[in-house]
Amino acid sequence: QVQLVESGGGLVQAGGSLRLSCAASGRTFSRYAMGWFRQAPGKEREFVAGISWNGGNTYYSDSVKGRFTISRDNAKNLVYLQMDSLKPEDTAVYYCAARPASSDYFGVQPFEYGYWGQGTQVAVSS
Repeated sequence: QVQLVESGGGLVQAGGSLRLSCAASGRTFSRYAMGWFRQAPGKEREFVAGISWNGGNTYYSDSVKGRFTISRDNAKNLVYLQMDSLKPEDTAVYYCAARPASSDYFGVQPFEYGYWGQGTQVAVSS
């Protein structure tokens, strides 16, 4: 099992940057693919970015491609989401999620992930 705790959210002006972190417990973090999702009020949870167990494969939703960067540090049990050029429509609660990895695949649907953090709020003002 793995437990996840997000941090780094906050209020930022449009065009600004934030860096979210997700700390994972356990000694088998490198065996998990990781994803970032977000959920805005009244909307479904949506995929933002994913990264394979070794960081060799990443994928982004079209809405954040070119602005967000996902990375991981397996030695520190951390996964990051660097968010640049933020827009008001990026406002949401951001969640990190984990799933056991058997290949470079990491999943883009919430149901593909079995472990979730509590979320961190990101608010972007115009």
